[in-house]
Amino acid sequence: MNRSSVTQSLQLMAAGLMLSTVLSVSAQTASSPAPAAPAATSTKAEASGVQSANIFSIAPDANVDPKYADQTNGERSKVQPGNNAPMWRQVGAGVTGYSSLPVTQAPEAGNLIQPFVQYPGAKLTNAGEAWRQVRNNWIIPYGGSLLLIAALAIALFYYGKGTMKLHGTETGRKIERFTPLERAAHWSNAIAFVLLALSGLVMAFGKFIIQPFIGTALFGWLTYALKNIHNFAGPLFAVSLIVVFVTFLKDNFPSKEDFTWLIKGGGMLTGEEVPSHRFNAGEKVVFWFGVLGLGLIVVASGLVLDKLIPGLIYERSTMQIANMVHGVATIVMMLMFMGHIYMGTIGMEGAYSAMREGYVDETWAKEHHELWYNDIKAGKIPAHRSPEAAAHGGAASTSASA
Repeated sequence: MNRSSVTQSLQLMAAGLMLSTVLSVSAQTASSPAPAAPAATSTKAEASGVQSANIFSIAPDANVDPKYADQTNGERSKVQPGNNAPMWRQVGAGVTGYSSLPVTQAPEAGNLIQPFVQYPGAKLTNAGEAWRQVRNNWIIPYGGSLLLIAALAIALFYYGKGTMKLHGTETGRKIERFTPLERAAHWSNAIAFVLLALSGLVMAFGKFIIQPFIGTALFGWLTYALKNIHNFAGPLFAVSLIVVFVTFLKDNFPSKEDFTWLIKGGGMLTGEEVPSHRFNAGEKVVFWFGVLGLGLIVVASGLVLDKLIPGLIYERSTMQIANMVHGVATIVMMLMFMGHIYMGTIGMEGAYSAMREGYVDETWAKEHHELWYNDIKAGKIPAHRSPEAAAHGGAASTSASA
């Protein structure tokens, strides 16, 4: 670069005719060669780092030159700065160029390609490609396979065992298992979870299962609608998760009887019921590990993906990590809740009506939660805890002497 071209560029910048471009270098047109500048001036220009280029000095039709394909990198840098091998090597290496955006708000604005990282399950490559490898090579295929295997296992178990029926005869005397508040909290959380799970499954796997049958256009509208449903159901799930945790906390603390229940597998394979309190060990595992543990991870990563956490700078690496964590946690949560949903619907007689209506028969309570029933019988726990149940105590009362 010569002294006259540098002076001309500064004048154009002062006149407002110059555009700043990311990762570009100072240049002049090929049709206006000039004598070489003194060595001191050249060294000073090179040491100044990334330079701004006058957009009018870049030949837009340089590629029409018959010798365009034979140009060296040095010649190409003069004719079309920003379109030469050394420049693109710098871009690929993660070199950050100039950006007028504030660093505190957009720290990656001048960076086109992220630096190299190695996420679990990915090769050492740039962060964007590493994220793509983890998602496409691990989360999608193996996550989908685990969900299908779990669904198949539940279907086979149901085919072999069927619904767990009551062994005794119903007495007609009812015990309030869930209050209206508890049922409202549970159903709010359950509905939000189903909406999130279905929309998430379609967005993750629909391209391979649904799109070939309904076409690209319809699938695009479907995923657009489900994406908005997912974003609106997420906050509802987060709030209802907190309510569920607070509401059911006092009955989910571990007890010594839970170890016996776990050792015997709840009696599901032997058909012999294992005594438990209001919630058995399996339900407590779902509560602590599924609702609290995975729930916090899913909600936190979802809030990051929705950019709802104030003060957080949303860089690409932050969003990539949040996406991977969210995907793995939601798949594990769905696997756990699939068993919970099965046992709460077709897996056990009377379980679904208990959450829908709030009451169970004495026989059901004694067979499935004997320790809870004994506490009610001994007067340690009221049979009707809500005002609504107490008002109808005569019709839904339990007999301690039965």
